[in-house]
Amino acid sequence: MSLDLAAIRAAAVRIAPHVQRTPVLTNDALDAACGAALFFKCENLQAMGAFKARGAANAVFALGDDAAAPGVVTHSSGNHGAAVARAAQRRGIPGFVVMPHNAPQTKIRNVERYGGRIVFCEPNLTAREAACARIAAETGAALVHPFDDYAVMAGQGTATLELLEQAGPLDLVLCPVGGGGLLCGTAVAAKGAQPGLRVVGVEPAAADDVAQSFRAKKPVHIAHADTIADGLRTNVTGQRNLPLILQHVDDVVTVPEDAIVAAMRALWENLKLVVEPSAAVAFAAIQSGALGVRGRRVGIILTGGNVDLDHLPWLKP
Repeated sequence: MSLDLAAIRAAAVRIAPHVQRTPVLTNDALDAACGAALFFKCENLQAMGAFKARGAANAVFALGDDAAAPGVVTHSSGNHGAAVARAAQRRGIPGFVVMPHNAPQTKIRNVERYGGRIVFCEPNLTAREAACARIAAETGAALVHPFDDYAVMAGQGTATLELLEQAGPLDLVLCPVGGGGLLCGTAVAAKGAQPGLRVVGVEPAAADDVAQSFRAKKPVHIAHADTIADGLRTNVTGQRNLPLILQHVDDVVTVPEDAIVAAMRALWENLKLVVEPSAAVAFAAIQSGALGVRGRRVGIILTGGNVDLDHLPWLKP
């Protein structure tokens, strides 16, 4: 399997019964502030609260019956784990989710809500992968990798197909990047559906492994990503995602922590949407001036809304 527009269109058909067609919102005040027309694809309103529902549903429902019967296993800081648990529940198979022990409580509860069988591990990729390998060996569960999986990427790319149908032709699409699955799906969908459309990934400056890898044209790993955007702490790894990013993505920019918080608050004040820090980074690139968009039509994927309301970053402890 590979990733192309045909695979993303097939994914859209496969997952249609299992995901929401999320709205695209606009706001005159935000447009005026940046001098552009902004179109926010609200994946924070997606099933289980994040775009991850798309990729997980595609990967789980693309499995043959024999391969699916023992269940599926993944590792995740939260949203992908909940998405896999939900897809497994809908298919009637076990869903095992390896999570770091410091994952946000709201995301742990989200996995549990969909019947996910959680196994906690140390907060590093080595521990995650080891736990997944052990569970797969013991149960026969199929691995649904959070980002280095063509079926997952194809599912994620369906958000961009919808965005283009809803907003019309765009000049630029922005999306957050952690492991790179969404960015790959977004770029392949965008370039396939509208050749010439620019695609830019955005990540926290404190977790800039993709930006560094993009410049170096090879994987650059960060030992510790200290960012409020917990969903973007993952290093870009694997054999599939970075080559696709290098082939299809036009740039990767970074934003500081204070810009992420400011973007979260601006989205709440203007769109009346509470999005998680990882979802705010793309708009943060515009609001902070890290990326100039004046005079352009810009699509922005708001990736998730699973926020711990007791710990909003602008509230005093």
